[in-house]
Amino acid sequence: APEKKVSEIIFYGLQALQHRGQESAGIAVSDWEDILVFKDLGLVTQVFNEQNMVPLVGHIGIGHTRYSTRGNNIWRNSQPIYRMFNNESFAVAHNGNLINIRELRKEQSEKGIKFETTTDTEIIASLIEGSASDNIEEAIKGATSRLRGSYSLLILTKDKLFGIRDPYGFRPLVLGSLDGNYVIASETCALDIIDSRFIREIDPGEIVVIDKDGLRSQM
Repeated sequence: APEKKVSEIIFYGLQALQHRGQESAGIAVSDWEDILVFKDLGLVTQVFNEQNMVPLVGHIGIGHTRYSTRGNNIWRNSQPIYRMFNNESFAVAHNGNLINIRELRKEQSEKGIKFETTTDTEIIASLIEGSASDNIEEAIKGATSRLRGSYSLLILTKDKLFGIRDPYGFRPLVLGSLDGNYVIASETCALDIIDSRFIREIDPGEIVVIDKDGLRSQM
């Protein structure tokens, strides 16, 4: 999408999804090279204003509004979470509740990985970060194959957007289009507010990858 508009579109989408979480809000954008994240505690309209949205310039982005399923309402538990894989930055936004979180955390801790938060999202990020895969796409697929429970994920890399829904489809995830670009959201109300056309639901167990070449999907 046009640079200026990405964070603005995400901001309006998050406002429509405010009922999903009132604790914190965040937006991550990529300009093909770097990912920038801004997030804070509070409602979407309290977190974002004209000043702090000025630097959020990019071609792709993700946003999140949080309620606690696990982990206290503190700043570092807010999303998107920013991490590195092989010197490449990525950001994760997650909606859901993992049921194998204890064993994953224990396994990662035994590898010497330190956690700053008590969230499922950080565990997901750490699985990607610690992957032995050559590229981030394989790392993401490998990480999500380890997850058990409910998750709808948006993962932003410098040049790609991933939308992933758990095999049981516990949490909703929808695909829309806007001016020749793709939009992924938790609910169609986020598409409506930005005048995006609803295409379809992302299927349970589906991974959608959006990049310069368009959209591809696999189960």
